[in-house]
Amino acid sequence: MRQIVLDTETTGLEVSQGHRIIEIGCVELVGRKLTGKHYHQYINPQRDIDQGAIEVHGITAESLADKPLFATIAREFYDFVEGAELIIHNAPFDLGFLDAELDKLDSGYRELGDVCKIIDTLLMARAKHPGQRNSLDALCNRYMVDNSQRDLHGALLDAEILADVYLTMTGGQTTFQLSDAGTGAEDGTQGTVKIRRLARNRAPLPIVKASTEELAAHETLLDTIAAANDGNVLWREHAKSIESLKEL
Repeated sequence: MRQIVLDTETTGLEVSQGHRIIEIGCVELVGRKLTGKHYHQYINPQRDIDQGAIEVHGITAESLADKPLFATIAREFYDFVEGAELIIHNAPFDLGFLDAELDKLDSGYRELGDVCKIIDTLLMARAKHPGQRNSLDALCNRYMVDNSQRDLHGALLDAEILADVYLTMTGGQTTFQLSDAGTGAEDGTQGTVKIRRLARNRAPLPIVKASTEELAAHETLLDTIAAANDGNVLWREHAKSIESLKEL
């Protein structure tokens, strides 16, 4: 499945008031991995930008004066996203602006919801964390995603950050399959590693116990996995089973 994580910046909050898109940022995922392909474009909206919006993203009308109109970049953008699964935080906002821009062109473009599957990460987050703040910044804090460069909103940077949040929020744990054969290298199957068994006449291996700091870091990682999986962590379940066996 080809997925596109998408974000936009606009001249204001209400498309019904004639506000328009001034920046589009997209990053591509295939097989839940970033491919390095992206789409990024600043756009001349041919109108003023609300001061409140400038305070959020820092983009002024003067800086966009030499940028292309949406009509000029529409085909390139549409071809990049068509048929993909779009991942958007608060999807109705971005889709409302994008569909309005496409509708202005009267060139036979279909609404993006008709040519792409839509995943709204805001709705996902609200379902997983009801009653909590679920802004992109709040999710970065919850899932320990680095957003230190996000002094101002920017479509491409926000798309990259959202990709990290989405992958963490939906990733879960990877299972491993141990095999008698193999060279110790990955066999190309995601989540599956082949290993080479040790010889029976080998010298005893040294036992190195984890330090207090390493144990604390391990618990922090397990807490992160638990947050992304409704509290389910296989490692802790196995640990409980082992402790129960010790009591028999």
